[in-house]
Amino acid sequence: MGAGVRVGRVLGIEVRVDWSWFLIFFLIVWNLSSTFAALQGSWSAPLRWGVATLAALVFFASVLAHELAHSLVARSRGIPVRSITLFLFGGVSNIQREPTSPGAEFLMAIVGPLSSLVLGAILLWLGSIAAGPAGVPALDPGQALIQLGPLAMLLSWVGGVNLTLGIFNLLPGFPLDGGRVLRSLLWALSGNLRRATRWASWVGQGIAWLMIVGGIAMAFGAQVPFFGSGLGSGLWLIFIGWFLNGASEQSYRQVVVQDVLAGVSVSRLMRSTVPTCDPGCTVSQLVHEHVMGSDDQAFPVMMGGELIGLVTLDDVRKVPRSDWDVVTVADIMTPADRLVTVSPDDEAAEALNKLAQHDIRQLPVLSGGRLAGLFRRHDIVKWLQWQSTQHS
Repeated sequence: MGAGVRVGRVLGIEVRVDWSWFLIFFLIVWNLSSTFAALQGSWSAPLRWGVATLAALVFFASVLAHELAHSLVARSRGIPVRSITLFLFGGVSNIQREPTSPGAEFLMAIVGPLSSLVLGAILLWLGSIAAGPAGVPALDPGQALIQLGPLAMLLSWVGGVNLTLGIFNLLPGFPLDGGRVLRSLLWALSGNLRRATRWASWVGQGIAWLMIVGGIAMAFGAQVPFFGSGLGSGLWLIFIGWFLNGASEQSYRQVVVQDVLAGVSVSRLMRSTVPTCDPGCTVSQLVHEHVMGSDDQAFPVMMGGELIGLVTLDDVRKVPRSDWDVVTVADIMTPADRLVTVSPDDEAAEALNKLAQHDIRQLPVLSGGRLAGLFRRHDIVKWLQWQSTQHS
């Protein structure tokens, strides 16, 4: 996912919306509006679109509540939570590190689906009240659309979707919540997080391939329980299965990397001999005297032996070629007070987390306020490759 758009903070946690969210939001609104047009011929177009838009907003608010439940439990266990991002498949909490025990993993995982199930039940109950004497067929929200007014329809639809979301997330397909519950149990039994993640990942990939095969069958007219039939639904299930398979593999790789880096200090991986430049250097000089002929993509900017900033190739790319001879490094660098830094004694795993959190390629390493080196993604990859050859 990209950085997306920051929309605010809830309970101290930053909430962002990925660009893919706008696509799924539009599809939900369009699909609901079309459904209302087919089922409620007396509704005006503004009413249909208004109820559809409000229903989509309430649904994503409930997705946010689901992720907040994960985040608050994580935070109560001393695990930092940087942000929550809403995206194509719902939401994801940016929890900074793995839980410290199987019990913490279990609580963090199970609270999300439980919150969706409870919220779904409450919304359906409110929908039944709004429906009046006719009541709401809670187990069949689609039929409810035929006879309900706008408010009861909105509540019953969002309630039914939340129940579906809660049940779906309980599937033991890692890294879904149910898969994390499974991993916590395997972790408790084996005493090894990496091994438990490998087993949970295999189960997750198996479920993902079942979804893909089921989606193909649906596309050719087969009726799959719970998912139905049809080309559109089949393609969507294939897409979800493909995404789950990739996420399961990636989650296992992340655990392996964290495991390999455990106990390794930044000083072991950092580059201590770092090419630097002065703030008065022009962009043209930077490119021709420093960038060309090297694999370096970032250069600390020094003055009087002190780090005053960092300039990268991304900064250079923002400068028009015609201005290279007049624009200086000082004009485009990131000042030192805005840099994310680490110390030589910090753990490499934590430093890697910082690189991922801020979507950057390198971190200046400071010792006693002085530049000691650069901690780069490139060097981590080389070290991991060397480790894999040593153990193959």
